[in-house]
Amino acid sequence: MIISHKHRFIFIKTAKTAGTSIEIFLSPHCGEEDVVTPIHPHVEPHRARNHTGYWNPLPEFLANRFERFRHTMRDLRRGRKFINHLPARLARHRIAPEVWNGYFKFCVERNPWDKTLSHYHMLRRMVAENEGVDLDFDAYLARGRFCTNIEKYTDLQGGLLVDQVIRYESLDEGLAEIFERFGIPFDGSLGVKAKADFRKDRRPYKEVYTDAQRETVERIFADEIRMHGYRF
Repeated sequence: MIISHKHRFIFIKTAKTAGTSIEIFLSPHCGEEDVVTPIHPHVEPHRARNHTGYWNPLPEFLANRFERFRHTMRDLRRGRKFINHLPARLARHRIAPEVWNGYFKFCVERNPWDKTLSHYHMLRRMVAENEGVDLDFDAYLARGRFCTNIEKYTDLQGGLLVDQVIRYESLDEGLAEIFERFGIPFDGSLGVKAKADFRKDRRPYKEVYTDAQRETVERIFADEIRMHGYRF
């Protein structure tokens, strides 16, 4: 995530939506006092800064029904105030109210069938390296480890906590609009595609899914589909 005091925006990072590429692009345009969380592995010209510190976790625990309690306590002990994929519902309790309420907040969302396929190829590589297993798509779906993002940018009642959700399908156009707003030079391309080498099968997702697989994703991502009007 990024909190730019220089430009007065907050970028909430979602999964499998070019978030790392956006962070790499934005890092050189951020000020020395801005918050930029680390990425792994490191890619130039990204430079993490000002993401450590301590905070009072009680307000976020009470407001969010002790969501991620153990994760938060672990991060608190390590002084990891701002982390890569910190949900907006938690971030707003770690950011000064005048900053949270006064800055423009945005994130990116992606068609869930395409996003799930991208996530599968990433996890498949990890499982192959760590477990020596070639994970097929049905086995991936059965594991239940999906990259749902809606909880990253909504409150517990499903209300939006960001000012704009950019569609991944029109990413360059959406970013161009926001970057122009903040005077950030942009030629229509981020110039980097971080973590893009996991997916070797580049067929359109419609050619990959069976009916049963399609329906599984439709059920798991029902809230995202309903909010953004996605179709298979």
